[in-house]
Amino acid sequence: MDQFSYIANADTAAISDLYESYLKDPNSVDTSWQNFFKGFDFHASWNNAEGASNGIKSGGTSSPDSSTVQKEMAVISLIKAFRSRGHLLAKTNPIRNRKNRQPRLDLKDYALSEADLDTNFQAGNFLGIGAVSLRKIIESLNTIYAGSVGFEYAYIREPEVKEWLRAKIEREALAFNPSLDEKKQILTKLNEAVVFENFLGTKYLGQKRFGLEGGESTIPALDAIINRSAELGVKEAMIGMAHRGRLNVLANIMHKSYDAIFDGFEGNLPDQIHGDGDVKYHLGYSSKHISPSGVEISLKLAPNPSHLEAVNPLVEGFCRARADAHYDGDYDKILPILIHGDAAVAGQGIVYEVTQMAKLKGYEVGGTIHFVINNQVGFTTDFEDARSSIYCTDVAKIIDAPVFHVNGDDPEAVVFVSKMAAEFRQQFNRDVFIDMVCYRRNGHNESDEPRFTQPTLYANITNHLNPRELYTQKLIARGDIEAKLASEMDSEFKSELQARLDLVKQKIRPEYHPLKLDNRWAELRYAGLADFDNSPNTGIAKETIDKIAVALSKLPAGFSALKQIEKVLADRKGFFDNGVLNWATAEALAYGSILLEGNAVRVSGQDVQRGTFSHRHAVLHDANTNESYTSLNYIEEGQEQLQIYNSLLSEYAVLGFEFGYALANPNALVIWEAQFGDFSNGAQTMIDQFIASCESKWGTMNGLVMQLPHGYEGQGPEHSNARPERYLQLAAEENIIVTNLTTPVNLFHALRRQLAWEFRKPLVMMSPKSLFRHPKVVSPISDFTDGKFEEVYGDTFVDAKKVKKVLLCSGKVYFDLLDKQAKDNRTDVAIVRLEQLQPFPAKKVQAELDKYPKAKVFWVQEEPENMGYWSFVIREFGWKPFEGLVARKKSASPATGFLKIHNEEQAALVERAFS
Repeated sequence: MDQFSYIANADTAAISDLYESYLKDPNSVDTSWQNFFKGFDFHASWNNAEGASNGIKSGGTSSPDSSTVQKEMAVISLIKAFRSRGHLLAKTNPIRNRKNRQPRLDLKDYALSEADLDTNFQAGNFLGIGAVSLRKIIESLNTIYAGSVGFEYAYIREPEVKEWLRAKIEREALAFNPSLDEKKQILTKLNEAVVFENFLGTKYLGQKRFGLEGGESTIPALDAIINRSAELGVKEAMIGMAHRGRLNVLANIMHKSYDAIFDGFEGNLPDQIHGDGDVKYHLGYSSKHISPSGVEISLKLAPNPSHLEAVNPLVEGFCRARADAHYDGDYDKILPILIHGDAAVAGQGIVYEVTQMAKLKGYEVGGTIHFVINNQVGFTTDFEDARSSIYCTDVAKIIDAPVFHVNGDDPEAVVFVSKMAAEFRQQFNRDVFIDMVCYRRNGHNESDEPRFTQPTLYANITNHLNPRELYTQKLIARGDIEAKLASEMDSEFKSELQARLDLVKQKIRPEYHPLKLDNRWAELRYAGLADFDNSPNTGIAKETIDKIAVALSKLPAGFSALKQIEKVLADRKGFFDNGVLNWATAEALAYGSILLEGNAVRVSGQDVQRGTFSHRHAVLHDANTNESYTSLNYIEEGQEQLQIYNSLLSEYAVLGFEFGYALANPNALVIWEAQFGDFSNGAQTMIDQFIASCESKWGTMNGLVMQLPHGYEGQGPEHSNARPERYLQLAAEENIIVTNLTTPVNLFHALRRQLAWEFRKPLVMMSPKSLFRHPKVVSPISDFTDGKFEEVYGDTFVDAKKVKKVLLCSGKVYFDLLDKQAKDNRTDVAIVRLEQLQPFPAKKVQAELDKYPKAKVFWVQEEPENMGYWSFVIREFGWKPFEGLVARKKSASPATGFLKIHNEEQAALVERAFS
């Protein structure tokens, strides 16, 4: 480095301008510059220098010479460099030396030398420690920025946020000294964490538990985050984490009883179980926690699959729903905490998607505290092979979130940054990351041998003392506690664990008091097969329809609408006036009626406000001002508000967020709409691991709706098929509802049925595209007042006595068959359409077939033979009723990319059905 480059970096002309601004108004410059200039003025006055100066002018008081100014600027540059790059020097790795990342923080890099060490510099004011020697400045910088914590925050672009962090870090890092009670609390939580793992490892040798050994400081960290957050007004926190350390968190943070945890190791079944259950390190829990200062906070740990980071959007959506329903949108009352592994936070794309949500109106939750258990190995993969970035947390920089890298063997430092993270989150309602660098004492699981792949690393780990042992030694050496106290704490906790194993009474834990939405879930029940024989009545009063009709067809005074929007409103009015509703109007009517009943409606997905096919227009925009207007929010005073958000271009995270929202609030109709149906395959993890199986694995119900545009209209392989076969393959034990609707009124009743049931089920809906504007896709208003969902529609055209063939079908292909039937006057071919496929309405299908006892039955679908519904239908209904299948040929791709070929295939398919 050029020894004089610091001078260019310092830009003395710019500093002179700053000084001039300071003289006019001290508050016009950063507080660190204020402190520096105050000291500089004092220094100049004290020396009583005379004559003109080549340095900074001082309004009547002469300044030191140019060389002194340059030295001062060099020290300021060094201070600023430590703020920006000191983390590269920080001693954050407890088991091996850090890589040399060339931080350029040596004296020579700033044209300083050891000869300057005992010179006093006014630049110390820039650090807030006054005019002190360079030696003292460097000692302070190393303590603050190159000790057990490495602070990354210099990239933050909002000055007030960066200044808050800088002031807090530099003020508190030097002065941090926990009270004796705080030190005992840290030691207590470390003791719980260490002894719990040791106990399980001894009693259940070889069983998988994905222990926390090496990262035990996680427990005092979470304890500090939760306690400090509670003191700052948080009422409820939800934790999402993978399996590493989960049992320890359940026991020592969530207060789950030890005997309940031991039951999992003993292989005992819970007293109450619904479904097939899940392994012990995937389960969720709810509890109440009381901080040492006596403040209560409700805690939840989300259930999760083994798919790393998949739980993240669920936690965010859950917290958003609780904030909306319990706290009137006050995010200070609800806290999401996500616990990551280093390999997963760097490698899983879902982390980036969720991070991008942090500041979006539809998905913000007031900031998330991210805690990384950085054990430096991903299963068997070294971190050098797991990421290209220096840090696993570099994703934080996309939203200007600060990162606190901390040595896991220094629990006081861990607690220090944990409290700071809680305070930062509450102050600015934005994300913050803690990267706790630690190690994994065992392999990926307790029976794994890590020395196969990391022999030198594990040579260091084998004899390395655990964080509790190191902290105990430190406390004893400092005279903070006596060795006897540490030993007694260890023995007492081991005795308590053994007592639980022996079924002796445990300490009383705080009783969990369910909140409003918890009680609403308790009022619901699990569904049985008989519940699907007939749908509940879901009609609404004509007066309600009229109210909603008015709201949907009017604009506020002074609103300038495009001509096309004026036509949309006129068409809406025309539908209501004529007594028949199309698809978009029926959907809006469903939403409006639910809002008027006091229930929430939330819709999100790509372009949902207008609708991919320009059919919905739920949010209108003034042509001159771009101000938005949501018609359904103005039906009557005091109603619930429609929440409809265009999402970021993500499927996985957004679907997960909406699943979490629906998981929190059973009174909300929550809808995720794909831009095209097969785009949902980007969210397949969420579908498989949560939506289809959550009730069976964890006993949790969910009423999420997925709207997936589906239908063969010549738009090519990626815009034709929502892959219904995938959902039908997942269908069992009434776990999900799968529909393919053809009438607006059935859409209306299907949506209202989601909240009318005494239970909750996910609804996967193959929704239309061309049918939005099909002249036959309308429903009379009378069906909205007196009707209910119809699982099967029979044929009203044919003469039953003449029918020789029955075509069973589902979805848009019905209208292609209907056109052929009417055109050729085929009263001998009946068309029966299934609106609901899962749970399969076998009784109602059979009732329709019984009308035509001599007819041959064919299943007709426009999807290829190896896709669509055929394999599911014969599994549920059997082969016996069917003469055969009419479908496109088996294909690797869902559809042809050529419109001409599509038209030929479609015509041939319809012809074959009637031949």
